[in-house]
Amino acid sequence: MKNKSLGFDPLAHVPVSVGLVKSFIVNHLNRIYAAKIHLLKKLPLLLNHVKFSVLQDVILETVKDVENQLARIEMVYNLIDCKASLKRIKGLTSLIDEAFHSIERAINDDEISDLSIIFYLQNIKSVEMSSFQMLQIASAKLGNDEVSELLTENFKAAKMDRLLFVHVSTKYVINPV
Repeated sequence: MKNKSLGFDPLAHVPVSVGLVKSFIVNHLNRIYAAKIHLLKKLPLLLNHVKFSVLQDVILETVKDVENQLARIEMVYNLIDCKASLKRIKGLTSLIDEAFHSIERAINDDEISDLSIIFYLQNIKSVEMSSFQMLQIASAKLGNDEVSELLTENFKAAKMDRLLFVHVSTKYVINPV
């Protein structure tokens, strides 16, 4: 049955080979992997500028989460018999660079510095969450439950991190410092 609002049948089967799906997953996993490594280098730099103590704790927790997500990504690479490639990866790392550049511009403004940090980290987490969700969905085609589970765990971790930043932003606006 064709959905008139979508213009196509959302339940129609679209044949995609396992090889193409694997290539898709590896290509995008490389992008996320590179972005996570980049984020891991950048996050500790924020700690010197954060004024809201709860935000400091959340950033430290995020560092641990990123390390765990990287470990799961490495397990996925092993399970699908691939190696990470960081060649010509710009998209997500550029997003992180832009976010940190914007944070740096607000860092000396005590009233919005922490709110800027929360805003941009929440945006980064939203992109991560969407990326892992898409890879988790695509991984079903591989027929490897362990790969799907690892990607699901990363999706859930990114989702929880994002929700944590939403909670912190609410707390910050209502009762800063």
